[in-house]
Amino acid sequence: MMKRRLTMTVEEAAEIVGISRTSAYLCAARGELPTRRFGRRVLVLVVPFLAMLGEESVEPGAGGQTDGDGDAS
Repeated sequence: MMKRRLTMTVEEAAEIVGISRTSAYLCAARGELPTRRFGRRVLVLVVPFLAMLGEESVEPGAGGQTDGDGDAS
């Protein structure tokens, strides 16, 4: 069974980077977030998203806040 999610919602990605839901959807529409569409649903691909941020340990829903050196605050 898979333990790590491969996708997250646009809202979860917005929370991780600290932007609004609307801004995140605009970023997705501009191709600034690595997304895939499944029907009407837009999902952010976790691995490329975290790589884009230079982060490997953020789990969706875990708050995603770090203190700058990768440690959760």
